[in-house]
Amino acid sequence: MKVIKQNLSTIKTLADLAKLSDYSFMDTLNIDPDSKIDGIDYSPRQVFSGHFVPVKPTPIANSEYVAHSKKLFNELGLDDSLAQCPDFASMFSGDTSNVPEPMSKFGWACGYALSIYGKEYYAQCPFQTGNGYGDGRAISVLEIVNGGKRWEMQLKGGGRTPYCRGADGRAVLRSSVREFLAQEHMHALGVPTSRSLTLYTSKTEKVQRPWYTKESNSWDPDIFVYEDVAISTRVAPSFIRVGQLELFARRVRKNEHSKVKEELKQIVLHLIDREYSEVIDNSLSLAQKVIFLAQEFRTRLTSLVANWISVGYCQGNFNSDNCAAGGYTLDYGPFGFCELFNPNYQSWTGGGQHFAFFNQPVAAQRNFHMFCTALQALLESDEKHLLELKKIESDFSEVMQNEMEKMWVKKLGLKTFDKELFSELLTLMIKTDVDYTIFFRELSQIPEDITPLKKSFYNNVSLDEDIITSWGQWFEKWKAKIDSANLEELSCQMKLVNPKYTLREWILVPAYNKAKEGDYSLIRELQEVMTQPYSEQSKEVEEKYYRLKPSEFFDVGGISHVSCSS
Repeated sequence: MKVIKQNLSTIKTLADLAKLSDYSFMDTLNIDPDSKIDGIDYSPRQVFSGHFVPVKPTPIANSEYVAHSKKLFNELGLDDSLAQCPDFASMFSGDTSNVPEPMSKFGWACGYALSIYGKEYYAQCPFQTGNGYGDGRAISVLEIVNGGKRWEMQLKGGGRTPYCRGADGRAVLRSSVREFLAQEHMHALGVPTSRSLTLYTSKTEKVQRPWYTKESNSWDPDIFVYEDVAISTRVAPSFIRVGQLELFARRVRKNEHSKVKEELKQIVLHLIDREYSEVIDNSLSLAQKVIFLAQEFRTRLTSLVANWISVGYCQGNFNSDNCAAGGYTLDYGPFGFCELFNPNYQSWTGGGQHFAFFNQPVAAQRNFHMFCTALQALLESDEKHLLELKKIESDFSEVMQNEMEKMWVKKLGLKTFDKELFSELLTLMIKTDVDYTIFFRELSQIPEDITPLKKSFYNNVSLDEDIITSWGQWFEKWKAKIDSANLEELSCQMKLVNPKYTLREWILVPAYNKAKEGDYSLIRELQEVMTQPYSEQSKEVEEKYYRLKPSEFFDVGGISHVSCSS
């Protein structure tokens, strides 16, 4: 792949940005031979071969600027003023018809397979074959190389593609605000993630979605509403998913066409080139590369999931097609941050316990199994490397457990993992209805007694002598286990892994409700607060955002639980 080495320079115009374009995906991989020359390819159809379909995005009508990520703009070398320049805003609102050369007037959408918790599915494909499932409303429009780094930019809500399955290809403002804020918040938390570039909405275009009536206690949406459409642009080194590898491996297994094994090999090598070139030597054989890829992805995936649990994040819908093969967080649809601690926390009404908060390590293992199964097709009768791959897969749970224990050691400020102490803590947290984030942040202060920890208790347990006694006993055991030589330094270390602020749903709701009225001030306020999650911020910010979930928001549709309507 061509990699352009450059100095990072400030980009002030769309023409400047165009000079950095470098379309590695479209230039090195296979186009669908049945694709349309004009890119107007919007009706559901089967895509039998090729890695991508060129698609022209559908611009949203009368677009309006909502927000951009100043931090990501700075990292990419983009001038902040660019976000509101007409030609830039037009492109990232879906209109690529007038982009300057050498930018492409087409974007690209990809097919992928679906596995849920390690089981292959075809029913979600309208043709029951798996050939119609993929990017239904996500259209990549640009790759750039700046400062030696490659970035892919993808419009979410950019209109229909051949994979739209009859849907409208749009995202609504509500879900776009959630994703825009969540991606930058997760980055600030230190969790590998796709990033948010821009957010634009339409002043006139609306689509209908199922949602909840105000203060509804219904589990499922109970009303249809018209919502403003929006396009958010997410950015990552690549958007290759485990499901993409699965798609080609399934085709190999079924011998669907003459070039299918070569297409699997191409997408795997492209993944390595895009995401793992710094750790996998290009001179290695294909089999060696496959083995190193499996090892490195296992390292990234186990670390990622441990990070999720550390900050209270629940992916909600961790299917293989929502699992980035680069080992970062992808697709902020039915996500949520755990407030009242529950190992089975799951904010998505369609998620089930298999994607619950503390079950994410097992869900990751199932995705890793599908990843390794896809890679097996490239090793064929190579018994030596097949055995190595199986060993890498079989060791996943042990590696995952080690990552989890390292994470708990840091959160608790311990020297080594203490299983008994940890088990007692979980029992007490459940019994006491503890706020996950506030508890660990208060513990990071290393208080003299349990009094500050009570800030995290949802129920008043002061009159329950048994619970208070149990907390006191646990606290003394914990203090005996930590390094008491330098408590101030230990407190600082714990505060670096125990955030003070997380993006709670009841905080998000007012932001996207105001945005519907054209008031984006709360979005920008949350950008500032949630991109400094470990910092002690102003007293005003603390009073507003560092507090327990208000009782009136429990069991309310759209706050305590959400549908996947977006």
